[in-house]
Amino acid sequence: MTMLRSVVVGCGSHLPAKVVTNDELSQRVETSDAWIVQRTGIRQRHIADAGETTSVLGTRAARAALDDAGMGPEDIDLVICATSTPDHTFPSTATQIQAALGIHQGAAFDLQAVCAGFVYGVATADKFLTTGGAKRALVVGAETFSRILDWTDRTTCVLFGDGAGAIVLEAREGEGTSADRGVLNASLRSDGRHREKLYVDGGPGSTGTTGFLRMEGKEVFRFAVGSVTDVIAESFRATGTTPEELDWFVPHQANRRIIEASADKLGIAREKVVLTVDRHGNTSAASIPLALDVARKDGRIREGDLVMIEAIGGGFTWGASLIRW
Repeated sequence: MTMLRSVVVGCGSHLPAKVVTNDELSQRVETSDAWIVQRTGIRQRHIADAGETTSVLGTRAARAALDDAGMGPEDIDLVICATSTPDHTFPSTATQIQAALGIHQGAAFDLQAVCAGFVYGVATADKFLTTGGAKRALVVGAETFSRILDWTDRTTCVLFGDGAGAIVLEAREGEGTSADRGVLNASLRSDGRHREKLYVDGGPGSTGTTGFLRMEGKEVFRFAVGSVTDVIAESFRATGTTPEELDWFVPHQANRRIIEASADKLGIAREKVVLTVDRHGNTSAASIPLALDVARKDGRIREGDLVMIEAIGGGFTWGASLIRW
């Protein structure tokens, strides 16, 4: 039985030029390169300059994805931007990306699920495309987390970076099997009882300020490894596939230890794990599309490969999607 699938036809990314190493951070807060690498795997991160807003980074990544797909603004009728660091309270960052690209048709909106935002964005775009609500979608993950960091808090400021990544999805007919190219499954979860473990202590409706990121690192680690693998297992069950069939595991790039422990728990071989956390740090909703673009450009991810994306974010929100590239 034929059915519509959301097929990845383009991929792009953008990172700010400014790179901040662990040694540079050790001059600002009490930390060291060895301490950061041992606990997180991070060696450096990119930090946006004053003029590099989230929409600027997102636009550059989206334009690269359009170029990769061989498409122009007239081909896109849906723009979704996953971000927790929008340029403004409103209008949405997605509409600013839409305007900057010269897209004048269709819909554009932001989606906020913190680090799981890109997975949520892919799942949302998939619903539009497979139900006839749109033909081609830009899904962007863009963040300037450096703007909401307390640079005196060594437990959080060493973890995050800025950047953006994007993919172009196109509705195409498939046979309705796991051999189809495109999004095969998406499993999403959230549990708002965990707010205090990872949140920003401000907002227009509460304090009237931007606020700073606050995190209980041990609790986040425990939950990430112990609980969020359910969505990955569900994706395998729903598609009738197994970890052995997976070509690439592209998780949210927050912490190397979390990534490796999750892969081990699920029986995913470590050589199938795409890691960019050492170069990018945690770029929240941008981390997965950044990693996808790296692995595609260096030749690892190829057409027909079975790719799993997975993330957990504040809230908690978490999710996974299985994609045939």
